[in-house]
Amino acid sequence: MILKVGDKVPAFKAKDANGKVFNSEDKIGKGWVIIYFYPKDNTAICTAQACSFRDAYQDFQDLNAEIIGISSDSVLSHQEFSNTYKLPFILLSDQDNKIKEQFGVSSQFFGLLSNRITFVVDQNGQVQVVYNSVFAKGHINKALQTIKELNSK
Repeated sequence: MILKVGDKVPAFKAKDANGKVFNSEDKIGKGWVIIYFYPKDNTAICTAQACSFRDAYQDFQDLNAEIIGISSDSVLSHQEFSNTYKLPFILLSDQDNKIKEQFGVSSQFFGLLSNRITFVVDQNGQVQVVYNSVFAKGHINKALQTIKELNSK
C-alpha cells in the first residue's frame, strides 16, 4: 500500500551517488523533503524531471527543502547521471527495491510503465502530498507550491 497523506515516512538507508551510506534520519524531520521515485537514469522523461528539479533547486533550498531522487540504478549510474547533468541534490540507489517497498511504490504502472511518484514530506516527517504520474510534468511546480502554501499557514 502506497504511503498517503498523514503517514510517517519510514526510516531507510541507501548508498548515494558517491557511494556513501545515506541515512534518512539525517534529513527527515529536519525540514521539508521532496522524495521522488523515478524509473531510470538517462531516459528522456527521467532526465527532464531531474533537470527540472536541478533548475528549481535553489527555490527549494530557500524554503528549507531537500530533494532526494530514488531509483533502482546502481551507484555508478547515479554518479554518471549526476555528473553529466550537474544535479545538486541527493540520488539514492535502491537496487533491491526495499525503499520502494517501504513507500508502497510499485514497479509497474498498469503493467506497462514504471511508476513515478513524488512525496512532499514536512518537518515532522509526515507525508503532506503524493503526486503519482507516469509523466513527471508538474511534480516540481506542485511540490514548490505546496511547500509555499503550507509554510504560509
